[in-house]
Amino acid sequence: MESLIHHFKFFTEGYQVPPGATYVPTEAPKGEFGVYLVSQGHSKPYRCFARSPGFPHLAAINDICHLALISDVVAVIGTLDLVFGEIDR
Repeated sequence: MESLIHHFKFFTEGYQVPPGATYVPTEAPKGEFGVYLVSQGHSKPYRCFARSPGFPHLAAINDICHLALISDVVAVIGTLDLVFGEIDR
């Protein structure tokens, strides 16, 4: 019964995250997936940022395609296997 009360209290009030900021990287199939979380000590985070593996790949296009033709840029985007839905978080 005590376990049920604890579960109900946790479900209704939420988990109290300690105040501060943290970044947790983890391995993903296409690279590093990271979550940056800023908390003020409440049950909801102040700021949450998800860094997808495709984001640094998209940022590198400027260096990869320096002095290249537009047709080459299209080929580079296809080679990097970018998913624009995961970049737009």
